Amino acid sequence: MDQRIRKVVIVGGGTAGWMTAAMLSRLLGSQLDIELVESDDIGIIGVGEATIPPIQNVNAALGLDEAEFVRETKASIKLAIKFDNWRVPGEGYFHTFGAPGRSQAFCHFHHFWVRAAQAGDTSTIWDYDLNYLCATANKFAKLQVEDPVWEMQYAYHFDAGLYGQYLRRYSEKKGVRRTEGLVEDVRLDPESGHVTTLVLKSGEEMSGDFFVDCSGTRGLLISKALGTDYEDWGHWLPCDRAMAVPSERFESTLPYTRSIAHPGGWQWRIPLQHRNGNGLVYSSRHYSDDEAADILLNNLESRAIAEPKIIPFRTGRTKQQWNKNVVAVGLSSGFLEPLESTSIHLIQTAITRLITFFPHNGVSPKLIDQYNRQSQGEFEYIRDFIILHYHLNERDEEFWKYTREMDVPDRLKEKMELFRATGTLTNDHMDIFLEASWLQVMLGQGIMPQDYHPLAGALSEKQLEEKLAMTKQTKMQPMDQIPSHDEFLEMFTRSS
Repeated sequence: MDQRIRKVVIVGGGTAGWMTAAMLSRLLGSQLDIELVESDDIGIIGVGEATIPPIQNVNAALGLDEAEFVRETKASIKLAIKFDNWRVPGEGYFHTFGAPGRSQAFCHFHHFWVRAAQAGDTSTIWDYDLNYLCATANKFAKLQVEDPVWEMQYAYHFDAGLYGQYLRRYSEKKGVRRTEGLVEDVRLDPESGHVTTLVLKSGEEMSGDFFVDCSGTRGLLISKALGTDYEDWGHWLPCDRAMAVPSERFESTLPYTRSIAHPGGWQWRIPLQHRNGNGLVYSSRHYSDDEAADILLNNLESRAIAEPKIIPFRTGRTKQQWNKNVVAVGLSSGFLEPLESTSIHLIQTAITRLITFFPHNGVSPKLIDQYNRQSQGEFEYIRDFIILHYHLNERDEEFWKYTREMDVPDRLKEKMELFRATGTLTNDHMDIFLEASWLQVMLGQGIMPQDYHPLAGALSEKQLEEKLAMTKQTKMQPMDQIPSHDEFLEMFTRSS
């Protein structure tokens, strides 16, 4: 029996659906018939406006012109996230996409800084980070450098609705067909249990060999039709609602996201070219919706330009993100709150993983197992990184006491204990956050290593002082030549 995959049906649009369509059409379009069904009657959440640097890999794989992309999506540059009030009220720190200092074989730079700090040096680890220096000076440039000490890793803030429209135009040019309609019924093969046909509200039937569920938290195929179980992580990540509202842009467009802790949750502030994206992620056990709206609307710093939108959610993951002939992409596969801007990243990794394991000659249990194993590992590492922010706090409110006192996953516990004792950081290949990210959050949330690597102890006090001074001077060197963020955006988007 011929089991080859010839037709792929994508259920749902938005960022998840149209990114899936774009990638499949770009890389496998000559071998597949691709159709996407969505309904204008179902609004998209569309608040996922911040990304992390691997988004550039997707744009490169699609062959997108960066200047056009920035212009079409009203994007701005993202160098970092600034966390305010997380450890204690009135204190802040940055998680940048850069790496502090210059590391050497066997010994990361922060070990030298830890030794100096123990001897009384008052510099911060961020004083040696070019991303931080540019973020706080509101500057950016695409530096072409041979020495990695001046590399600036960056991502984007963009309008998710405009991004979805941009990818739709791209996909349709590549031959993807869009069908307008609501899915009312899903038919399964009585023997295999695979999805065979979608029945739309109009009565139209749509058949396919393979299906991608981008229907959001409804999970029309993966959850409702196939009954796939869900693993709830609410005991570790107790926020269960978000409220989003756009506001007028500030006079100056900051090149970083802000994450501002409140007594029962946290607020995001994302600067775009044409407006700000704002939201409050909160626990319904600690805030009513009215209280959340009051907190959010009174902490915008610019005029709201729409009514707040409430988004209930349940943190966790679908246990089989590939089940039978359905792969879940986006919110149908699980949800990790947007604290570290990983929602769009999880969409792109789900798609690239699907393309890597694409079952062109029929669905294979071995491919499914490997896909699900990797997806689970990725979700769990991101989960642990997000838990870290909540768990390491010294705030007095009930919400924060709970997250400080809760039992955390063993892997995270071991990672914190190792860093606290020795300054050592380990990294698994499935962890998208590298050592520099863990370093900045652990330091920012109050863990100071008690020891440092012996290589950092090999320098004399004078040599150590000179090393840190030279590193700081080197990082500062390009600053005078870098334009403001808004000057860069204006010049860059005019260039094509």
